This record gives sequence, C-alpha cells and structure tokens, in this order.
Amino acid sequence: MAKKKILFECQHCGLTTPKWMGKCTNCGDWDSFVELSEHQQEVVKQTKSTSSASAKAISINDIVEDEVYRYSSLDVELDGVLGGGVVPGSLTLIGGSPGVGKSTLLLKIGANIASTDKNVLYVTGEESASQIKLRSNRLKANMQSLYLLSEIRLEQVLVELENRSYDFLIIDSIQTLYSENISSAPGSVTQVRQITFELMRIAKEKNIAIFIIGHITKEGSIAGPRVLEHMVDTVLYFEGDSSQELRILRGFKNRFGPTSEIGVYEMKAEGLVSATDVSSRFFNRNSEQPGSALTVVMEGSRPIILEVQALVSESHTSNSKRQATGFDTNRLNMLLALLERKLEIPLSGYDVFINITGGIKITETAADLAILAAIISSFRDRAISKETVFIGEVSLVGDVREVYALDARLKEAKMQNIKKALVSKKPMDKNTIKTFVVDEVTKLLEWY
Repeated sequence: MAKKKILFECQHCGLTTPKWMGKCTNCGDWDSFVELSEHQQEVVKQTKSTSSASAKAISINDIVEDEVYRYSSLDVELDGVLGGGVVPGSLTLIGGSPGVGKSTLLLKIGANIASTDKNVLYVTGEESASQIKLRSNRLKANMQSLYLLSEIRLEQVLVELENRSYDFLIIDSIQTLYSENISSAPGSVTQVRQITFELMRIAKEKNIAIFIIGHITKEGSIAGPRVLEHMVDTVLYFEGDSSQELRILRGFKNRFGPTSEIGVYEMKAEGLVSATDVSSRFFNRNSEQPGSALTVVMEGSRPIILEVQALVSESHTSNSKRQATGFDTNRLNMLLALLERKLEIPLSGYDVFINITGGIKITETAADLAILAAIISSFRDRAISKETVFIGEVSLVGDVREVYALDARLKEAKMQNIKKALVSKKPMDKNTIKTFVVDEVTKLLEWY
C-alpha cells in the first residue's frame, strides 16, 4: 500500500512543505501552516503546473504590436491611475484598509460605466443587495444596466455570466468568494489562488474588465498568497484615514500603463468625488508658526505642495524620542545627525517629532531641505514665511543636491502664490518666483 503523502501550506504566502513548521521560512509568520487534503494537493499541483503546449519562438522584430483599447470610466482620477481608462479583458486588484471607501468607489464607477449602455455586474459577498441599494441611493448610482448579485459561490457567478453578457464585473471581495470544488474555507490560500485563476480566464475569454476588492493585513499588504498580485494585470491601493476627507488611489502595478500616477478623492455626503484644487488642501497659509515649512513633492506627474511640521522639545528621559508620521524615521535620524555635525545644534537632549499634513507619505528625498528648515524653526522658535518653499535633497556630507522636475514644482508653487524658493540649482525655465540657491546645509541659517 502506497504511503500517504502529506503536504502543508502556509495560509499567508502559499508556501508548501512536506512537514509542518512553526515559522514560515518565506514570509516569517508563525503558526500559519495547515495540512492539505488529497484533493487540495491536486489543486495546488494544477495551479502550479505550467502549460505543456508547444510554442514556436519568433523574432521580436516580427511581432506586431496590439493596440490597447480603453474606454473611460467617467472618473478623471481613476482613468489617470489606470493610464487612460479601463482595458477590456483586464483583471484589476484594489486593496485598502476597512472603511477607506473601496466599495463606494467601485459602486460609483460601476454606475458610471452602466450609464454608457454597458452591462455591469456587482457581486457582493459581504453585504446584501438591499444594503448596496441604500448606498446606491446615496450615491445616486441607480442605473438600469447595473445588476447586483449577492452570492459567495463562484459557480453561481459563472452561471450569471453565461445568462447575460456583461462588460464590467466587480467582485466584493475575493476573500468571501469560494468554489464548491475546493474543500477549504473561503479566504484560504487555495481558494483565493484557484478563484483568481478562474476569474483571469473569464476576463480573457469573454473580454470582461474585472475589478477585485482585496482585504489587507495589519502590515498593510493585500491578504492572501503573494502570487495573487503577480497574477492580476493591475494592482491599486486605496490609502487614507477613514476620519479624514482626502483619499489617495495609488497604482503599484499596471501592465497597460505607468504606475507613477495617483488619484485624489474627497469623501462627501454623496460619496467619493474627485478632489479639485488639491495642493491648497495640504497646507495652511493663514498662520505662520514655528516648526512649519513648505515643500513640493511629485506624486507621479502631479506636483503637490505639502506642509512639514516639526516639534522639538526638551527630553526628560535618557533616550530622546524620534518619531515621524508620513516620513522615513531612519532618514530623520540621519538628518538630525547631520544637523549636530554641520550646524552644531545639540539635539541629542531633545525629542523630535515630524508630521506630514494631509496623510501623504513622502517617499522621495526632495523634502529633506524642508525637514531641516522645520526642525531649525522649532528649535529656535522662529516662524518661517508661508510664501517660501524648500526643495532639495541633502546628502551625508552636507551638500544640497538637485531634484528632478524642479521646473514643474516651481510652476505649481507659483500657482499657489508662493514668492520665494530655496533650491539647490537655478531652474531652467524663467519664472516669477525669486529663487535662492542653497548648496550646503551650513548656508541654510543665512535665510533666517
């Protein structure tokens, strides 16, 4: 009698091993391995096996490019993030924290597309059809071509797709959908992987644009196997605090366009709407207080003026605190060490707190000069004019280096009536903003 083969699978990343392990060697999670049944092992083998169909290699010069067709979602922000519009036959995954507005956004997008005489199917496994109807009344999204299906069985969704021709499909959410052919709980690695493969096949065969809502873990990544993000065509993250009005839709993967664009939305009573005049919402020009400085960051091709806030207070403990919200803490520690070395500011006995207003996380280094200016302003208790912006990257040796798209940043500052700019290099284009070149950190004090 053949010995039964045992296989264990990590429920966070999908790693399979022949023996149980307390800690996953791939994702590092503890107590995440579950023994698979024989049927589940067959499913894993099928999804991991590649097609054996013969294919003939051809020269890249002989390949004819296919023109990507898109249609508008009637939402300027979403079209920009997707690279120009919705691509038929594409599979898009959108993730975000609970309450950020994923379902609200996709219901509004579904209504927009349904208004163009396209059939849209909204599949919900978390809410009933009456709950979706209540939200639709608030969003004014009641369209005849928008169909609701409260179902968690994949087979019933496929039956509905056969009964009526649809152009757009929304799955809310992938963790609640399950297949009756797989003997595992909804949301498990095996279920999510197999269902995503099936949805990808449907999208390509029927030329349907499919949007999938995915839950996120406490670390901020989309729950389920990592292969989920590799399988889909586009990965979007909806960022923002449910207590704030502004939300940001950011693209992390897009096979049909760039991933550098973002969409900014504002939560109102009638739902999520495109935010107009975005830059003026991230800083306050009414009052000048110590510890505040302005900078211009690039989110994709869009320049945004942000207010950097710093608080330097005397520490009453042996270990001074270094905390940053929206900024890298490790880079903050580097800048503080630079201030102590180059400007001889004794910050070792002070607590330093940094905050980026508006809930935006700064990932580029162009805000280094503004961070230093805000810290010095708070330390010396001297306010900085709100008519001045600081743009520049600071190196470990104290040099202030130039950043990309400086002309676009200064143009945005001009539109917001900014009159002065401290930069590392003179801009190429002529502008009415008075620019001061700061090539070293030690020269930063000359402007106070």
